[in-house]
Amino acid sequence: MTTGQTVRLPSVDRILGDAACLALIAHYGRAQTLACARAVLAELRTAMLAGAVCEEGASIAAIAAQMTERLQAQSRSQLRAVFNLTGTVLHTNLGRALLPDAAVQAVVEALQWPMNLEFDLETGKRGDRDDLVEELLRELTGAEAATIVNNNAAAVLLMLNTLAQGKEVVVSRGELVEIGGAFRIPDVMTRAGAVLREVGSTNRTHLADYANGVNADTALLMKVHCSNYAITGFTKSVELDELVPLAAQHGVPTAVDLGSGTLVDLAQYGLPHETTVRETIEAGADLVTFSGDKLLGGPQCGVIVGRADLIAKIKRNPLKRALRVGKLTLAALEPVLRLYRAPDLLAERLTTLRLLTRPAAAMRAQAEILLPLLQGALGAAYAVTAEAMTSQIGSGALPVDQLPSFGLAIRSAPGSRLSNPLGALEQRLRGLPCPVIGRIGQDTLWLDLRCLEAAHETAFVAQLAELSA
Repeated sequence: MTTGQTVRLPSVDRILGDAACLALIAHYGRAQTLACARAVLAELRTAMLAGAVCEEGASIAAIAAQMTERLQAQSRSQLRAVFNLTGTVLHTNLGRALLPDAAVQAVVEALQWPMNLEFDLETGKRGDRDDLVEELLRELTGAEAATIVNNNAAAVLLMLNTLAQGKEVVVSRGELVEIGGAFRIPDVMTRAGAVLREVGSTNRTHLADYANGVNADTALLMKVHCSNYAITGFTKSVELDELVPLAAQHGVPTAVDLGSGTLVDLAQYGLPHETTVRETIEAGADLVTFSGDKLLGGPQCGVIVGRADLIAKIKRNPLKRALRVGKLTLAALEPVLRLYRAPDLLAERLTTLRLLTRPAAAMRAQAEILLPLLQGALGAAYAVTAEAMTSQIGSGALPVDQLPSFGLAIRSAPGSRLSNPLGALEQRLRGLPCPVIGRIGQDTLWLDLRCLEAAHETAFVAQLAELSA
């Protein structure tokens, strides 16, 4: 600012009467626009006293431009769509399973209309929201009954609180898993009011260990599927078909926490076999809990299936109301379950399975198309190559098994003077209008293309130009 120059700030009324601000009022409302104008003016006064404001910066046009930028930022949703190029299909931090089109349309309808959530259309009386999906779950799992809560941790909590409050639950020491966010099976048991009875050792547990752990206070024998890690080497575990007769001998139920849970044999789609819910029920489990938003490919929820008398008892627990799901979850879950009635079409229609079975050749062809476009946007500071890599299913599902994949590998060009060039680029990718999330390892920024389907490729390419800005 030139010495002696007088800068006058326009009044709030003049600002709000400007055509650009009238457009902001029409879009954001008068109260929000007025608050924004006052905030911008207050900042300009502070800067003016420090001699950092020129006449142009205090003009109505400049103020309106600042207000527009600020209001746009304030109105941007904190929950944003991103491109998942991490190579982890079921990424917990990115929302796990993507819903198929049928589920999306069902949720949209549920958002816009009253629904018969707990209303029996035949009798005109109050119904049970579990009835909307229980028949499907019975058909697909072979269980006698089912109930739904908001996630699998809630399912385990509710089951234990109902059947084992103040009593003991026998679990192998090698199955005391910790899931994401430091939630541990022993902690869930404590909160449920159950007493943990550890048996066996970390790597080896025998049937005799379970037998020795049973006493007059035993309420359940429980197996927990180690879905987010694997113990190899000198190991021994007790299979369910061995445990069930022991539980029956002592008159206590057998419960299985499957964690991710799948309704079909994944091996038929060229994926590693994972024990299905039906196989677990047929092996004699009295109760099985599993997630809806992992291998099932549906919305976040926890499913409990098993003996009708035990499910009825669980549903009478007052905690069930606190842990129940709403209409949006049930609206999404039902069409996902219906897809399983046509297993021959499942890999095409269920988004999660489609991504898991995507051919590496298709990703390679996509990488070769995208490579020159990304290289052109990044310039000489980086070297981009199309390379084979490995994906993982993720989120506590088949942690050891890797899927052959293909994508783009970005490395700092020799002689680059940038400080932490890969970290800087990773931050720039996260700053794009639709953030791109990759992973850094081995001095490389990896962009795995498994989850970049053709329908989203145009939007991905359209924003690459912003990387060179």
